Amino acid sequence: MTTSTHQGALISAGILLGAGMGGFVDGILLHQILQWHNMLSSVRPPVDLVAMKYNMVWGGLFHAFTWTATAIGLLKLWRAGARGDVPWSGRTFAGALLLGWGLFTTIEGVVDHQLLGVHHVHPGASELAWDLGFIALGLLLIACGWTSIRAGRTDSTPRGGGGPAPPDSPAS
Repeated sequence: MTTSTHQGALISAGILLGAGMGGFVDGILLHQILQWHNMLSSVRPPVDLVAMKYNMVWGGLFHAFTWTATAIGLLKLWRAGARGDVPWSGRTFAGALLLGWGLFTTIEGVVDHQLLGVHHVHPGASELAWDLGFIALGLLLIACGWTSIRAGRTDSTPRGGGGPAPPDSPAS
């Protein structure tokens, strides 16, 4: 008997978690640790305390968005885990994480850096090169994620691993 499987639940959870992780890496590494750019640093350069606070508020809203994406992704992953028709595939899930991260990076790079110009990856003489590199990284993550998801299409491991129970387990 053939059973129907649905990878969509695992993929959508992974995409949301990947987008959240990508946002956290961007916000924590680039915004806070390296301080290369703040959310609206091209609109209101953080040269004084008032401008810094303005950028911090927008950075906080950005982190609230990434936290929300991560929380929804965790909820979707939890729900997928309760479904017997969702195959557990490391390749599919890792691919979805990469796809989500890549989508976040590409969209953020195109919209915020290029179209709106609210900030740049690394402002200065070579900011366009940094911005294009950021977008290229996003596209590479999308390609790797898509490839991994496609490779996992045939994975059909049921929830819990699906292998035989160990000989000393109560199920045997």
